[in-house]
Amino acid sequence: MKPLSSAKPLGLASVLFAVLRREVALALRQKGEVLTPLVFFIVVASLFPLGVGPESALLLRMAPGVLWVSALLAAMLSLQRMFASDYADGSLEQMLLSPTPLTLLVAAKALSHFVLSGLPLVLVAPVLGLQFGLDGRALGILMLSLLLGTPTLSLIGSIGASLTLGVRGAGVLLSLLILPLYIPVLIFGAGAVEADASGLGASGHLSLLAALLVLSLFFAPLATTAALKISLE
Repeated sequence: MKPLSSAKPLGLASVLFAVLRREVALALRQKGEVLTPLVFFIVVASLFPLGVGPESALLLRMAPGVLWVSALLAAMLSLQRMFASDYADGSLEQMLLSPTPLTLLVAAKALSHFVLSGLPLVLVAPVLGLQFGLDGRALGILMLSLLLGTPTLSLIGSIGASLTLGVRGAGVLLSLLILPLYIPVLIFGAGAVEADASGLGASGHLSLLAALLVLSLFFAPLATTAALKISLE
């Protein structure tokens, strides 16, 4: 086996595939942790129609906010373990010594979190939206807003996960750190469905969600890398 210093850095596609394959393999061993956010999302979103009642107008008004808040909270449940297992078994130090830039590895970890935790929420959201009486167009806007917003949640969440790494009571601290940063994503995500329903069009909100995703994709891995280096010192 070649030492780390003499190994050649992997390409972007190779790194993304290798990290994703590793995360999926780990997730298959711990199915409960992967299914918990999805089950939480389904249960929370399903309780509101039961509690509010069959008033269709009220359900339609509250649907975007309820579904988006439920998805946001569900995505947060798995943030703490994004780097926790790597920190515990020493893999994080090996990532730091790897010839592959740590920023690239961090971005790959965030992508893996989205695929395992965010993408299932996007796929289940239309089924839950039917409980609120959303039509086909509204369900499409909801899926598109979640598809743009949940990767941003994973990228922003990676910053909080790295800052609270190895800290006692990390779960509560993580929530306090990232919830304020999640607010713009929540506003524009839920607002896209509401704007389309009112006839104003969702293009503006979706464009802002895309802009947030691009900004997060550029800045979040850099901030996460700096926080991880501090945590390992």
